[in-house]
Amino acid sequence: MPHLIQPLDTEDPLGPLPQEFAAIMRPELPSLIKEIGVEVTRAYPEYARLLDGPNGQAIRVGVEQSLASFVDLVAEPSSPTTLRDDMCRRFGRFEAYEGRSMDTLQGAYRLGARVALRRAKKVGQSYHLSPTLMLSFADALFAYVDELESLSREGFLEAQSQSGEHSEALRRRLLHLILAGRPAPGSAIADLCEQTGWALPEEVTLVAVRAPAELDRLNAGRDLLVDLSAPQPHLLVPGALDDARRSMLAQALPAGRMAIGLTVPTALACESLRWARRVLELVDSGVIEDAPLIRCEDHLLTLWLLSDPALLDQLAQRELAAVAGISATRRERLVETLRIWLDTRGTAAQMGALLDVHPQTVRYRMRSLETIFGDQLVDPESRFATEAVLRALRLRSRATGTSP
Repeated sequence: MPHLIQPLDTEDPLGPLPQEFAAIMRPELPSLIKEIGVEVTRAYPEYARLLDGPNGQAIRVGVEQSLASFVDLVAEPSSPTTLRDDMCRRFGRFEAYEGRSMDTLQGAYRLGARVALRRAKKVGQSYHLSPTLMLSFADALFAYVDELESLSREGFLEAQSQSGEHSEALRRRLLHLILAGRPAPGSAIADLCEQTGWALPEEVTLVAVRAPAELDRLNAGRDLLVDLSAPQPHLLVPGALDDARRSMLAQALPAGRMAIGLTVPTALACESLRWARRVLELVDSGVIEDAPLIRCEDHLLTLWLLSDPALLDQLAQRELAAVAGISATRRERLVETLRIWLDTRGTAAQMGALLDVHPQTVRYRMRSLETIFGDQLVDPESRFATEAVLRALRLRSRATGTSP
């Protein structure tokens, strides 16, 4: 803090205080402490309850320490303030633990300063102290109170940070338990919900986020469960993701790219996240077009068709076995023609326009396909399987840039 004592000219307005002033102030401390206590507890009833509680004596000692330290610094500017500093930080931590803001403590400090200044005016009149000296006292007193507030704020922010980190750790643990899948450890989830004040919803939507990602807490919903420190960052949104929620996510993760899973019963949360992560994989492979925010519900067929690459290979081998022995170039043309026919059921002219070939070429190819595949193109179940395989191969070809 600024030294209260310096070599001085007491006629200089707002100058430092003479050391002798401490001798005048010290006898006033016991009654001044009581007077400040009365005024503060009257203005802030919550402090009256605290003084009557188990921490009451510690609070009184802290107040006494703060006032005595001011006088000590007037008497000797190099006086240590370790005890006072620690006590002020404790006051700030206590406010955080009680769930209050710093406003109440700041108000109490400033009220105490006004009471002390009122007493100083009376004492100054008794000792015939100059107005200049009293101005210097007021200036030093309020500078001292500013320092007390600053120390308390340090403690307040420290406790708030620790509390926030602990709360976030519990919420991450809760998120991990919800994603653990069936059978869900219900009692552990209930305990964490109670500790964090988070209400377990019936439905949830999981969001996979591209790493690295940072959350803007000011714009994020308080009911989100978040783990952005994981190798694959993700978060949980209670309920469905409506327009307001999507807007909130865009603001809370302004630089993030994310995939929104399906809204599912809470017990199936892990599935929603699995689908969202799969969408990001398909974006990386070029199958799905990239965007800041991608909804799984817009790509359900793609997710389904490419859900098991190894099984797709087996299906493709079975469904396209009829053309396996044909040369690669002719096989590619026939398969593409078959895909267009299954997609459109169009005329030769329509298919020719899509394939950029003459309609007669389309007719020739279709006769070849009917001969090669036979009943496979007539039977509805077989035809559906073939169409699904060709669609999946077409999607996968986007990633590799090769023909299906």
